[in-house]
Amino acid sequence: AKRRPRRDTRPLSFSGSSATVAAGKAPPAHRVSRPAPGLARGAAGAAAGPRSPDYARRHLRLGWWALFVFLLLGTALETFHGFKIGFYLDVSNETRRLMWTLAHAHGALLGLVNVVAGLSLRVLPALAADRRVPTISTGLAAATALLPAGFFAGGVTFYSGDPGVGIALVPVGAACLLLAVFQLARTVTRAAGDPEPGPGVRRRQTG
Repeated sequence: AKRRPRRDTRPLSFSGSSATVAAGKAPPAHRVSRPAPGLARGAAGAAAGPRSPDYARRHLRLGWWALFVFLLLGTALETFHGFKIGFYLDVSNETRRLMWTLAHAHGALLGLVNVVAGLSLRVLPALAADRRVPTISTGLAAATALLPAGFFAGGVTFYSGDPGVGIALVPVGAACLLLAVFQLARTVTRAAGDPEPGPGVRRRQTG
């Protein structure tokens, strides 16, 4: 009788992933380390550089909120009229009535000015890219706060018909408004492609 060859029953040893494949298992996938979402956003922001402020959105938001606040003030003043409130309608309080009416009127007007400035920055991209826009924005925001606040504070306390010390804010706010509107007018003129006339053009026009 022929002898059958003996099978080698010793376990086969494989190294690395070959042993896993021989055993019928898929090799373990290598994990790729991913940065945390916050770190990824920070790296992307650093690569993109500092983000420029959206002045159009800023003035649209400021303008509409200022319009709401000072329309609310106007409604309150009309209520004082309707109910014949003495501290507002008495003859001795005429200064207060004038100051608060001016605060309401200037605040509502400046709210509309901010809305128009925001729309101008949206319509004219060259205007938004001008280097003077931050100065214009600061001037408009300061005027929107200082002018109505000065009139209102001047009517809170007054002395023998003269407004209180808060009225000192009004000239500062007026200067900020004039400077901002002047700069905005010059910048819009250039951004709209209508250059200012030079000295020679002015002489020919006057001649």
